[in-house]
Amino acid sequence: MRANNLIMLSFAVVFGLLAVFVAHAWLNRQADLRSHKVEPQMPVLATRTIVVAAGPLRFGTHLSAQVIQEVAWPEAAIPAGTFGSVKDLLGPGKRIVLAAIEPNEPILRTKITGPGQRATLSAVIEPGMKAVTVRVNDVDGVGGFVLPGDHVDVMMTRQPGNTDVVLQNVKVLAIDQLADDSTDRPTVAKAVTLEVEITAAQKLSLAASLGNLTLALCKAGETEVGGTRRITVGDLGNPNTPRGTPKQYAIIAVTRAGQRQEYNVSRE
Repeated sequence: MRANNLIMLSFAVVFGLLAVFVAHAWLNRQADLRSHKVEPQMPVLATRTIVVAAGPLRFGTHLSAQVIQEVAWPEAAIPAGTFGSVKDLLGPGKRIVLAAIEPNEPILRTKITGPGQRATLSAVIEPGMKAVTVRVNDVDGVGGFVLPGDHVDVMMTRQPGNTDVVLQNVKVLAIDQLADDSTDRPTVAKAVTLEVEITAAQKLSLAASLGNLTLALCKAGETEVGGTRRITVGDLGNPNTPRGTPKQYAIIAVTRAGQRQEYNVSRE
């Protein structure tokens, strides 16, 4: 009986030692696997060097190596019209900023002059467009709150008492001699320069000779052009007229001292 107990005890010791050995070996293997585990690598993003602004650049700033710098930019996100190096940008001749450029913003060809070109108003006009200047006063110019880069509607008021919308959503290029679209300080101007196509330029010229021009400031970012109609003196006394209801007019001729004069009068 004692011999059997010794045999059983021996087997228990052997199996216990074997279990400890196996567990130790398994733990060592797991530790080796963790130490040699390969971390997943992020895909390499292709980049290309472009020229950006080193600091804020405003209208009329002369570009130089001190105000621009080269940086790596994701190749798939490079905008059109960039420069690959400072040498490419400055090499052909001096260039001047035409529109506000913020720090680290890519230098685009559309925002600077050509090599050796002056920073004149003609350099910022879009292809196929013209610049037309109209006279305004402190009221007609929306109290001086119209700034370069804003959009306005142009209205004409004439005798014997009617107002028409001549143009809608027209871009303002300059206020007096100020063409910096980064300015945020209102200025009471005597003249506003607008960017229009040739037919609209003719309308502005004709409207300015027929009556007084007034500007209506458009909401920033708004591009929708609404329907308009002529407003007459009769509308002032009829506040209940539904919005957009067309008016019916008649031409009344009045002769005074042998001189004939015609008036547009609402049939209402």
